[in-house]
Amino acid sequence: MALSVTLAAEVPADVEVLGVPVAKGGEGPEVLGDGHGLDPGELSARRFEGKVGETMALAGPGATTLVAVGVGPAADVAPDVLRRSAAALVRAAWKRDSAATTLLDAVPAGLDRAAAAGAVAEGAGLASYRFTRYKSDPDPCRLAGLALVADDGSDLGTAVARSTTVVDAVCLARDLVNEPAGSLSPRELADRAAEVAERVGLGVEVIDEAGAEALRLGGLLGVARGSDEPPCLIKLTYDPPGAERTVALVGKGITFDSGGLSIKTAEGMMTMKTDMSGGAAVIAAMSALPALEAPVRVVGFVPATENMPGGRATKPGDVLTTRNGTTVEVLNTDAEGRLVLADGLALAVEEEPDAIIDLATLTGACIVALGPKIAGLMGNDDELVDQVRSAAERAGEPAWPLPLPKDYRKQLDSEVADLKNIGGRHAGALTAGLFLEEFVGSVPWAHLDIAGPSRAEEDDGALAKGGTGAGVRTLLELLAGQPGFSRPPHGKGSSS
Repeated sequence: MALSVTLAAEVPADVEVLGVPVAKGGEGPEVLGDGHGLDPGELSARRFEGKVGETMALAGPGATTLVAVGVGPAADVAPDVLRRSAAALVRAAWKRDSAATTLLDAVPAGLDRAAAAGAVAEGAGLASYRFTRYKSDPDPCRLAGLALVADDGSDLGTAVARSTTVVDAVCLARDLVNEPAGSLSPRELADRAAEVAERVGLGVEVIDEAGAEALRLGGLLGVARGSDEPPCLIKLTYDPPGAERTVALVGKGITFDSGGLSIKTAEGMMTMKTDMSGGAAVIAAMSALPALEAPVRVVGFVPATENMPGGRATKPGDVLTTRNGTTVEVLNTDAEGRLVLADGLALAVEEEPDAIIDLATLTGACIVALGPKIAGLMGNDDELVDQVRSAAERAGEPAWPLPLPKDYRKQLDSEVADLKNIGGRHAGALTAGLFLEEFVGSVPWAHLDIAGPSRAEEDDGALAKGGTGAGVRTLLELLAGQPGFSRPPHGKGSSS
């Protein structure tokens, strides 16, 4: 996290930029708090409305530039509004060295100030991110520090520190997702995961191709056949003292997806380095668990491979045998994510967890259904699905529950195997979820299809163009937030 967010009892005297919250009122913009010289009349004359994330720079006292930061209607200010507003301020101060903000003056009665402070720190930190490794003229954010002005700052330090940890984790995921596939092979992804695990104190095991064969990971091996790069399976373990619950995470780790022999179009392949976004989210979220002192044991699985159309590639009509013995007729090699997840989910079940959560850029159908900003959420357990959705909402990563209609299961019936890997023409996101459900048994399970929100086509709020780190904040809110994961040990919820 390049941008450091600190707390200050008052505006620092030497600050270059001061961001002041301005609400959208019925009769024009309304400056909130002290205002520090911002004139509502001047803002109105310059057609500043106070919409969420709107900014306008004005001359301030001395050498300080005042930036009006829109927060929308004052009564509607919530954590995600503050994330977006803080992100907008950072972009407005991009080429300056220091900034401060009184955004906490916008916090309405009833909104927890610690949550508000954390949201400001999170939005500012995430907005300052840029992936610049391959740019000769990177133009990174010059803003080194943001002072968050609060007279009760001593009570907010924990929330700001927590947000710093979350931002670091999201930026790790973004770095992994944005890395070109030519330099992030499955083996390199495993090496980076191992480095992270050693740094933060996670257990790590990397299962190579021979190990995958010994474990009968037929889905992973089948997808990997067409690539010269060998596959691997990454297993990370966080095991805090006294933990009474275990959650298994499974992330799709396709480091490049050509579609295999069912090859994608040239345009469809352009962003397929991001097809390991689910795996990146699992690695990144687990990297933050020790610092956040999450109270649950977490085991993460990332089956990693390329999907390429080589001479040994799996052919449409081939049958693969997955870890749990289920046979799958592969009719479309571009529906490969569910094949590697099948093995990951089967291994997760063997951990006897209280819940399993998987994340995957699984289907274009989910983008058609929900657009590019909302994840699809499915599962076999109402209580778990509700917990994941609530965590996603608190984290500012919207997820919408989708059904798993039992009537659609017959679309996966195969003439020659237990399952086929595609359903019919319609409801592709749902039949993909039904496929995954075959591999979790009776364990409470939730599936996040992050195909849409895993990548942003432009800077938007706390998101920077490119890989977004989708799912990291949701997982950390669920596993290490308040109220967090609350299922009784080894309990079973209601069936959906």
